Amino acid sequence: MEYDKRAELNKEAFERYRDARADWDREAREDLDFYFGNHFTEQESEHLASVNQASVPMDRVGPAIDKMKAMLTSRSPAYTVVGREDSDAKLSKVWRTILGFCWQISNGTMHLKQAIHDFTTTGLGYLYVYTDAESDMGKGDIKMVAVDPFRVYVPPNCRDRWFDDADSIVLSTILTGEQVVNQYPELGPQHDPETGEMTEGILSDISTYSDFDYPSGQMKQSETIFTPDVVKDKDYWDISKYQIIERFYKTKIPFYRVVDSKNQSEMVMSEEEFQNFLNDNPAVFERGLMEFEEVLQTRVGVTASIGEVVLYETILNTEVYPIIPLPNNYAGTPYPRSDVQRAKEMQRLLNKLWSLALSHAQASAGLKLIVPLGSVDDISELEKNWSNPNAVIEIDSSQGEPHYPQPSPLSGEFYKLIQSAEFYIDFIFGIPEMMQGVPDKAPDTVRGTERMIALGQERPKSKLRDIEFSLSRVGLVTYSLAKGHYNYKKMFRLAQANNDLDEVTIGMYDDVTGTVVDIQKERHNLGQHDVSIEPGSTLPTNKWTEYGVYLEAYQAGLVDRQEVLKKNPEIFDKQGVLQRFGEIAQLKQAVAQAEEQIKNLQGDLQTASRESIHAKKALEVQKTKTVLDGLEAKAKAEQSVTGSKLDSEVKVQLERLRNSTEMVHMEEKMKAKQSNSKSPA
Repeated sequence: MEYDKRAELNKEAFERYRDARADWDREAREDLDFYFGNHFTEQESEHLASVNQASVPMDRVGPAIDKMKAMLTSRSPAYTVVGREDSDAKLSKVWRTILGFCWQISNGTMHLKQAIHDFTTTGLGYLYVYTDAESDMGKGDIKMVAVDPFRVYVPPNCRDRWFDDADSIVLSTILTGEQVVNQYPELGPQHDPETGEMTEGILSDISTYSDFDYPSGQMKQSETIFTPDVVKDKDYWDISKYQIIERFYKTKIPFYRVVDSKNQSEMVMSEEEFQNFLNDNPAVFERGLMEFEEVLQTRVGVTASIGEVVLYETILNTEVYPIIPLPNNYAGTPYPRSDVQRAKEMQRLLNKLWSLALSHAQASAGLKLIVPLGSVDDISELEKNWSNPNAVIEIDSSQGEPHYPQPSPLSGEFYKLIQSAEFYIDFIFGIPEMMQGVPDKAPDTVRGTERMIALGQERPKSKLRDIEFSLSRVGLVTYSLAKGHYNYKKMFRLAQANNDLDEVTIGMYDDVTGTVVDIQKERHNLGQHDVSIEPGSTLPTNKWTEYGVYLEAYQAGLVDRQEVLKKNPEIFDKQGVLQRFGEIAQLKQAVAQAEEQIKNLQGDLQTASRESIHAKKALEVQKTKTVLDGLEAKAKAEQSVTGSKLDSEVKVQLERLRNSTEMVHMEEKMKAKQSNSKSPA
């Protein structure tokens, strides 16, 4: 078979990077053995046995690493996507949901823990962002996975922390022939339509691979720890193995910035999209309606080969390598040191001190008997009868009496040295005994313990910052690949820890669901950098202390009920509780509105009642007034008639009285005349 030059380039890069990393592989494997409790080489174990000392390690490294992993993976690092301006708020929510969705379907927390395990034990972990073509019934999804650091090969001359300046990164995968055919059926036996027979396939012509990516251990018990280098030959079948090499490299790809001459709006198109745009809009540039400029942008290309055959070659829609390193103690090279390597010498000292302590305890428990020469006839009989409490032993005391030589007791400084070695190992990892649950090392008060734990987390925070920088790049690669992949209608559902559900839909718009972002369109716009992607902290928190702070803030009126409920560690269905609180608040508001309405109606009723009473009173008054007016008129009429009658009667009486008076006067005049006439003259 003719050798493809691209496959040859892959193999040359792999061999170059592998040979340059041989020393780091050996040190990293020894660090792994120390984590698994395998601290002694074969020569060290034989030497200890020759001086009657036990090769039993006092493992302080393994528990410290487990505690550090537990702290650094205590919470899931939910991505926070923040828009750089107010118009990007909706877009940032969409991307926050998409990144969370990709993290959940990838079991990202599990893979992050594995990467942090490699980060602490070997000094270097890797997360790989890729497109799973079989996910979602063949539509594909963007996923991430932890990659064994011994499978990734980087040139020794790169100096960037995340290997951005590497000319290429090689990912090696060792598979059996059956595994290769499962992934790439076109390499296996094929059905010949002309003859109807099955051909052997291309795989039979590809050279096999006999080496392995995982380095072999050099410690005493390396073969009893079932690492990949130990179990690779456990199968009794002679199975052929093949190496798939994926070489990631950076290349320049032309893009076209198209500017509308009328409104100065801009779009960025790939070469294929630009050709389609020209076909759909002929002579648009000749007429001066639009202008364009060709720009070269960095993108990551990947070439995969197996033996002499190139499996595929493609350009990824990202300028960042999709294999993201998590370097621990970075030294300016692609070979960082692990925390185990820093604590290894102190662990060896601790093992030596522990071995001496065990040897002294053995010497104290099994005391040696010194017998003067010639005082006992048969030494073997003496050894036989010495353990019998009722034995009678005959000796010649003239030669001296048997006695025990007492071993010198170990000084207190010796045990302090053991404690100092334990302390310095914990100090190197930044995980004191108090943070591992040892009560003797904790302060007497609860608040003092909480304060010490908070201060003790400052060292792991420094480690976390290094990891967060890499997680930001994971989010950036996921963001870049998702923009080019999700170009169809898809709904993303992101389940929260409190049973809340975030949903966004891309690639469609209707009047029911409202505005939905078309990220395929966004990929062409210059607004592709209008969001900032940051991971959340994964360090543990004291939930009860945090809840107490929020409860006090709620009682002081600084925060609302919703903020306090979110921090309560015992309430699971927080969203349901908040919803019920909302319903209760709505009901209270409705009741308050009803009460207000009833009060208003009562006031209206009282007003209406008063108006009705006033109307009735006015009616009665009017009726009474009418009656009184009638009576008054009648009284006036009667009074007028009576007055007329009275006037007439008065006139009659006056007339009578006048007539009577006149008659009296006339009679008096008559009498006077008569009297005058009778008197003498």
